[in-house]
Amino acid sequence: MKVFEKVAEALTSLGITNVFGVIGSGNYEVTRSLIERGAHFVAARHEGGAMSMADAFARVGSSVPAVSVHQGCGLTNTITGLTEAAKSGSPIVVLTAEAETASLHSNFRIEQDRLVEAVGARSIRITRVSAVRDIHLAFRIAVTERVPVVVHLPLDVQNADSDEEFVGDVPELPAPPAPSAATVETLAGFIEAAERPVIIAGRGAREAGGELRELAEAAGALLATSAVARGLFARDPFSLDISGGFSTPLAADTIQRADLIISFGSALNMWTMRHGSLIGEGARVVQVDVDPLAPGRHRPADLGIIGDSAETALAITGALQARGVSGERYRTNEMRAAIAAAGTWKQVPYEDLSDGERIDPRTLTIALNGMLDEDRVIAVDSGNFLGYPSAFLDLPDENGLVFSQAFQCVGLGLASAIGASFAQPDRLTICGTGDGGALMGATELESVVRLGIPMVVIVYNDAAYGAELHHFGKTDHDLGFITFPDTDFAAIARGYGFNGVTVRSAADLAPVQEWLAGPRDTPLLIDAKIIRTTSWWLAEAFKAH
Repeated sequence: MKVFEKVAEALTSLGITNVFGVIGSGNYEVTRSLIERGAHFVAARHEGGAMSMADAFARVGSSVPAVSVHQGCGLTNTITGLTEAAKSGSPIVVLTAEAETASLHSNFRIEQDRLVEAVGARSIRITRVSAVRDIHLAFRIAVTERVPVVVHLPLDVQNADSDEEFVGDVPELPAPPAPSAATVETLAGFIEAAERPVIIAGRGAREAGGELRELAEAAGALLATSAVARGLFARDPFSLDISGGFSTPLAADTIQRADLIISFGSALNMWTMRHGSLIGEGARVVQVDVDPLAPGRHRPADLGIIGDSAETALAITGALQARGVSGERYRTNEMRAAIAAAGTWKQVPYEDLSDGERIDPRTLTIALNGMLDEDRVIAVDSGNFLGYPSAFLDLPDENGLVFSQAFQCVGLGLASAIGASFAQPDRLTICGTGDGGALMGATELESVVRLGIPMVVIVYNDAAYGAELHHFGKTDHDLGFITFPDTDFAAIARGYGFNGVTVRSAADLAPVQEWLAGPRDTPLLIDAKIIRTTSWWLAEAFKAH
């Protein structure tokens, strides 16, 4: 058996059945071997797209995906998406071919391991005698450290014969750390003394929703999430939705008045805490995380608890019950009514700035929220528009949003939506992107059509790099690098095989309803000509610039 066959056999035995990539001569054989062994290969049009597809799959799917790319230039094309995945803690195995060991002057030769390690990924180079063990090691690192691992496959090693006999089990995740009894009792005392506690859940608590709801009820605490964990407390009557730059006025005011903030799996960074402004004077801050370096990393914490979110929440709930702690605290009838009336952005009054030529993005998104399937998964790009699909569209649960913003790169949204569609195939996939991101990611429009994904792509088209436009201002002498001529995205989409709709007012949304009621046998792109307005979250974001 050849080494590339051993690699494919090892990967499929470990449960990797979803592979995203672009085929080149260097990765053809290993990819074909994966397919022969039952893996599902999704062909992207660009390696960067393949990387973002796998990243999204890793976030809202139930297994570890793989990426397969050519050596040299195939790998360099993945780097932006790889950086986003590394910063977001996405477990992925990336297979990249590599120039033959002796081909020192190959056109494709670069220091591949140094390149990927520079952006935060891990790196392993297989050998002929240990290829299977190398693959098992890569998989273990990916799942235990939650990081993409790039496996380099030198061409001469791939094609060598192998008689390696190695049988390894699918690694079990190590037991999460249990909180110490002392810290649990200290936090229970903090809660007992508090009048207005708030629990904020982040990415690290996405699997602890039930336990955190129980704790919040026992503690009389309100609930909120970071943007990336939005949906975790969907439909909870005491959920404030998002904490941070996307907070509603009610959420921001309520969190600022909290006298105890308890974070589970959230970094409490400048985005989630609005540069610290959401922490009121005299408020105690507690951070719960499996990472011992997390508490206090971004802002001082009165107490750090090293422990799994679910297990820690259960322990604290038990401690409160043992103390006989009860009382509504922040969970008053008045608070329940306030959240019911103004707990989401679509409930917040605003002046509709639509002018007939361009639609207010709030009006657009609120209308679409009522039209699109409730059972949905949304992937967002980056830009001035970001807050509208991220905060105005309802989510079914914590697996309803792919929020690829750790690297804040424009252009990853469409490919991320493709990956999300394979991770959540029974849901309507929605991509929210700006005109800049749509043009950067347009190569994967063909992939959406070819793969038969009934996706809705919303292009928030203000014919500008809106974030920069509103940050630096429109000058009398426009140099032409922030604002641009309008692009007809509906026509472009139709050229790829989409249904394309241009929307300038709410009345133009009728074709969207027709598409939703129809067979959905082709994807839909909405070219929404939106007004140029500064989004509320942008002012907060640019405080860091």
